[in-house]
Amino acid sequence: MNNRPRLADLQGMDVPQIARLPVDQLAALAEDVDEMKAEAKRLGDLMSLALHQRFGDTAATLRRAEGKDTGRVRITENGCEVIADTAKKVSWDQSRMTEALATLRAWGESPADYVTTEVSVPESRFTAWPPRIRALFEPARTVGTGKPTYRLTRVEDLG
Repeated sequence: MNNRPRLADLQGMDVPQIARLPVDQLAALAEDVDEMKAEAKRLGDLMSLALHQRFGDTAATLRRAEGKDTGRVRITENGCEVIADTAKKVSWDQSRMTEALATLRAWGESPADYVTTEVSVPESRFTAWPPRIRALFEPARTVGTGKPTYRLTRVEDLG
């Protein structure tokens, strides 16, 4: 007989109660959560594909009628409103952007009036720099932390 808590049992527990559970039960619950997330993603992807199959052509036709390729359109069917949204995804060719900025400067314009620029350094490069170079950039660097994550693995699964 299995006496470990189920995910549904967590709804009636607070964080300290959950934290006091034996680690093997926490590991089993973490596995259940991972499985549930994977299944929810699979079902979400399935629903997205089905909705696109059902409404994609109509949405594209409505967008074309409005003279656009992206954005939100509304479809009414059997008393339901479907909001179909296709986001605009823009990318910029960096070498051409550099050329355009040089042209702006040559025209006597300030690029800052037209574009924003962000300079960043991959952490792996920063740590590989010589100390003298790192020291130059350290005042501009802020290190924060992300959300803590934990992964529990049963010892028998490692062997």
